[in-house]
Amino acid sequence: MRAVKLVSGMRVRYNRHSETGKPFGKGDDMEKKVSESRIEQVYQVRPAHLNGAGRLFGGRLMEWIDELAGLVGIRHAQHDVITASVDNLKFIRGAYLKDLIVLIGRVTYVGRTSMEVRVDTYIESMDGIRKPINRAYLTLVAIDEKGCPTEVPGLIIETESEKAEWEAGIRRREMRRQRREEGF
Repeated sequence: MRAVKLVSGMRVRYNRHSETGKPFGKGDDMEKKVSESRIEQVYQVRPAHLNGAGRLFGGRLMEWIDELAGLVGIRHAQHDVITASVDNLKFIRGAYLKDLIVLIGRVTYVGRTSMEVRVDTYIESMDGIRKPINRAYLTLVAIDEKGCPTEVPGLIIETESEKAEWEAGIRRREMRRQRREEGF
């Protein structure tokens, strides 16, 4: 069951055990802000990153996205994580040799052992202007030292934007559940 409470003027959302009513996570008060696990990474497109058309390989960008999402998940969960799914990987425009590629990842939703991470990718010009080239949502599962799923901290929602992402994350989770039931 999802709960909402007001703490010191901040809206806090987290999942709770249906039987005990206590928050999931490492201890009754283990929750983290979105900003605590946010990561920004910059790459420069090199010749080895290009496909035959002279653009950044889509697969290379997918690798960078998955790597960044994993680091965001590790920061949030404080455990190793595995990628369970990738949703909505949308290529908006290409990237070329010497382009600076900026990836920004943050947790948008948490379940009991899983979390959704949004990764936005931009090309940054020399004057600092960023243009979006990709957005992806990944579902990660925290695992313990035996490789079994383990609980993740709750997520503290501080802004309207984070609240909108949380609510959209609930809808995306339901769509993923429906696809699993349909065999996808």
